[in-house]
Amino acid sequence: MADINRYLEAATRDNTRRSYQSAIRHFEVEWGGFLPASADAVARYLAEHAELLSLNTLRARLAALAQWHQTQGFPDPTKTPHVRKVLKGIAALHPATEKRAKPLQLTQLEQLVAWLDARLAHANAGGDVRTYATHARDKAIVLIGFWRGFRSDELSRMRVEHVEVETGRGMTMFLPRTKADRALRGTTFKAPALSRLCPVAAFEAWIAASGVTEGPVFRRIDRWGHVGDEALNAGSFVPLLRSLFRAAGLPAPDSYSSHSLRRGFATWANANQWDLKMLMEYVGWKDVRAAMRYIDAADPFAQHRIESALAPPAAPVPPPAAMPSAPPPEHLPIAASKPVAQTRLTVHLYIERNSKFVRGKAKARRWIEQFCLSQYQMQALEGPRTHYEIVMPFAAGPELEQAIEQLITEMHENADLCNCFVEVTLNDPLTDTYWS
Repeated sequence: MADINRYLEAATRDNTRRSYQSAIRHFEVEWGGFLPASADAVARYLAEHAELLSLNTLRARLAALAQWHQTQGFPDPTKTPHVRKVLKGIAALHPATEKRAKPLQLTQLEQLVAWLDARLAHANAGGDVRTYATHARDKAIVLIGFWRGFRSDELSRMRVEHVEVETGRGMTMFLPRTKADRALRGTTFKAPALSRLCPVAAFEAWIAASGVTEGPVFRRIDRWGHVGDEALNAGSFVPLLRSLFRAAGLPAPDSYSSHSLRRGFATWANANQWDLKMLMEYVGWKDVRAAMRYIDAADPFAQHRIESALAPPAAPVPPPAAMPSAPPPEHLPIAASKPVAQTRLTVHLYIERNSKFVRGKAKARRWIEQFCLSQYQMQALEGPRTHYEIVMPFAAGPELEQAIEQLITEMHENADLCNCFVEVTLNDPLTDTYWS
């Protein structure tokens, strides 16, 4: 029986198990509820805590209650329409802005690494073993966390025996367990060797300084410079990173977290023209909506796009009293106006499933409309949603060709993520030009 319990515990992430236990304890002990619970009791629990807890916390409490009832073999009261409607009402009456970690920009990463390098050089010159080892570890955490987009728990699970370094090329890291790996098959990640801000060089420097040959990569270091045996707890990475950001002089250090590394890399990759599919595969996202939550647009206020399409203001017309006598109509000058560069295109879209055993056509069409066509003033034409009209802010030429090529590529990628394939044709009715 002890072995069964051990395996049952191993099937759930430690953080999830602790969170669920805390939620059940709050429902039973602190609020005084009874398990198994009725739908009415769960609804009252939500209503009484609507102004005290955030909506995300209430959803997490419902998930814990649902898991308890399912594992104990009781009907799940959290799925009843009554409870769902109460939760929807709470969301309507108590809206809250989602808080996200501030992304670490590349310039800020450079500033942080420069500060760490200066501290490392000073510690090496003074023979300060503890300070040197601490900052070597911290530099490896920051660079691996940024270039691989790792979460705190992924950094804490890195093991020396699961890391292979290829000099001059990069390193391969195997993690037996990640948040996205629900089947627990393990995931392999690769990090490149770079000319600067190199995660591979930082990892090798930390291993050389610590003398670690097996076990967790990132560990505690005591006041005497001794490297511990246990891995850094996942919860310790946020205060560690914030203390580094504060010491390096980064503004608002408390607005950063370990997710700042992940969001920072995603934003940098998006600004450097990584397509969405490549970014999702590299970081490990399975859902395009999850990926979009991490990516900050290069032009978040759309200022550049709007300004480039905004016509210059018209010249002021002088008052009638100051106007000279009008010349004959045939001698009136024609004001030269520069037309706004744009091309109006029609889009024909055909979506089909890769297999009759999968579903996703509706999702693929919705994603293509939302993430691809909507940025070009999309209008669905009459009839079935297979014909659209879009306006591209480019005249005929290389810019238009490049924008169309990128648009078609993104449409194929979104369809592929939904297990569908797409046939798309764009047409300029003025020049009778087709792209597909």
